[in-house]
Amino acid sequence: MHRFALCVWLAALTSAAFAFDNGQYDHVPPDIRSWFKSVIAPNGVPCCDISDGHRTDYDVRAGRYWVPIEGQWMEVPERAIIRDRGNPVGEAVVWYVHHRGAIIISCFVPADAV
Repeated sequence: MHRFALCVWLAALTSAAFAFDNGQYDHVPPDIRSWFKSVIAPNGVPCCDISDGHRTDYDVRAGRYWVPIEGQWMEVPERAIIRDRGNPVGEAVVWYVHHRGAIIISCFVPADAV
């Protein structure tokens, strides 16, 4: 499925609207924008785009990543952790959606990913 079609499908599946690029990302260099568009979860699903990723703090607890999302710390599922795409932004990035009242983390790239 084409990445754009997948993002549209995920938006329809979730109860919250995705963030859209209405020009607020114009200052992002082309290589960073390209990286956001190329990130794919370990299960093969694209993480979508720069407007869908959220730069975030994170913590490591008992060897597991935790991120703050909408005021609560959530454990990042192993299936969402991307370690092989590098991280040119220098901050951790998390992609998540709202689905049936729950927050689902679909992708996470730690700040030190190589």
